[in-house]
Amino acid sequence: MSTPVPNLGAPHPGATSELALGDGLVAETSGGAAAAAAPAAKRKKRGYGISFWLATAWLVVVLICAVFADLLPVKDPLTPDVINKLAYPGPEHWLGTDGLGRDNLARLVHGARVSVTISVTAVAIGMVVGGFIGIVAGFFRGKLETVLMTIINVILAFPALVLLLVLLAFVGRSLVVISLIVGFLSIPIYTRVARATTLAVAEREFVRAARTMGAKNSRVLAREILPNVVLPVAAFGLVAMGVVIVLEGTLAFLGLSVQQPAPTWGGMIFDGKRYLSEAPHVVLIPSIAMFLTVLSLNLVGDSLRSRFDVRGSNL
Repeated sequence: MSTPVPNLGAPHPGATSELALGDGLVAETSGGAAAAAAPAAKRKKRGYGISFWLATAWLVVVLICAVFADLLPVKDPLTPDVINKLAYPGPEHWLGTDGLGRDNLARLVHGARVSVTISVTAVAIGMVVGGFIGIVAGFFRGKLETVLMTIINVILAFPALVLLLVLLAFVGRSLVVISLIVGFLSIPIYTRVARATTLAVAEREFVRAARTMGAKNSRVLAREILPNVVLPVAAFGLVAMGVVIVLEGTLAFLGLSVQQPAPTWGGMIFDGKRYLSEAPHVVLIPSIAMFLTVLSLNLVGDSLRSRFDVRGSNL
């Protein structure tokens, strides 16, 4: 009786299904990885978007108006036209006139100078001074951090608007004074943002590697910490500029901004509120300009923050 010879080249009865199942798993895994990689690549290649560029264009227009207000072909913002008081937008006055017959477009253009000057100066002071204090406190830690953050917390304990009004009452209401006071009051906010960012960056692998290689603290701060802290703080500064513009408008509405008859957006809203029923455009025009400026700053700041945010996956 002959013994059947086993077919060594044939697969095991269950091998085919296991092999097929394995191939299916590999194919499914590869397909899932490819499907996950496709949106990631799309997100990486995605640009800023139309909203970012529209917001940037509006901010450029506001900046041009603030810098070149005296050179632009607009009327004198202080010259009244008594005959055309509260005139609606037309060919002679593109954005109408206010209660004294002054051209709204000219006042809007020259008012941008006050808002831009105060916001830029205040944010610059807060970023430089507050950012420096925050980086030092977050990097060196210990008793130095305790002392610095105690001072910052004491300043934050005072109501900002009340403290601002008190300082304005004693010092004055010039453009320089308001810019310096608002900049001083914004230092604690930037200190906390810079400190929090520094604490996160200081634990990254490249900072530890630099310290392991014997780099001095000054070199680590300048080469590793500062470049990764500046961008988030600058993106926050753009958003904070919108807050400062609203704050200046609030002061002007209360009659506590720069002296009259210098045009400001908040002052235009304050002067036009008495004519709200018969000429609402006097209030709406500066309100819309302020709204678009604050919205644009928020859109640009958020876009830059998300684009330049340094994440651990990128190391």
